[in-house]
Amino acid sequence: MISIIPAIDIIDGKCVRLTQGNYNKKKIYNENPLEVAKMFEDYGIRYLHLVDLDGAKSEHIINYKILEKITSKTNLVVDFGGGIKTDEDIKLVFNCGAHKATIGSVAILNKEIFIKWLDKYGNDRIILGADIMDNKIAISGWHEITNIVLKDFLEGYRILGISYVICTDISKDGMLQGTSLELYKYLKENFSSLNIIASGGVENVNEIEELENIGIYGVIIGKAIYEGKIKVRDLMKFL
Repeated sequence: MISIIPAIDIIDGKCVRLTQGNYNKKKIYNENPLEVAKMFEDYGIRYLHLVDLDGAKSEHIINYKILEKITSKTNLVVDFGGGIKTDEDIKLVFNCGAHKATIGSVAILNKEIFIKWLDKYGNDRIILGADIMDNKIAISGWHEITNIVLKDFLEGYRILGISYVICTDISKDGMLQGTSLELYKYLKENFSSLNIIASGGVENVNEIEELENIGIYGVIIGKAIYEGKIKVRDLMKFL
């Protein structure tokens, strides 16, 4: 059964969504992220993808108090990403109750510290963030596109023992025009040992079923929920 993972993205303490990672295309959906998290939990959802967009932009964690509030007042299993750059950052994330930390830019810019975290916290608590544009890895809140090809990136970290990967196709993110099914088929066929989490563009329940049929471990759903394209109650059949 595929894991349903709603997303809450935070800017200025509010629940927002961007379009293709563009901070100038921000839409506020709720002033109270805890309220949104409790709503998900009330429907029986177990997981939450919480992103500190302020942190991703400023390169240090900012919205850790929202993380702490959600983990202390719900039983959601939260993975947290955005602005995790130092030992102090990741320690803060786990101290505030996150079950997993999603790490993207550091895996490119500071491989040594990423491997240290993987060894220290274990591959069940560290998620590799693989954000791509035209099959190349993007970093720093998607503001910089590297020359690193997705396959090489994943293969390097698969060998080092990574287990969970969130792969986001930036061109699809927030567009509500469908997710990259061919991309996830490719990843499942070539990296069958990894727990692949699909992210970006999911617009209806049928796509979730297709991802489940491919054998994808989990799916992150954001704007489709907030825009009413996917009703939370319709996700209950996957729970």
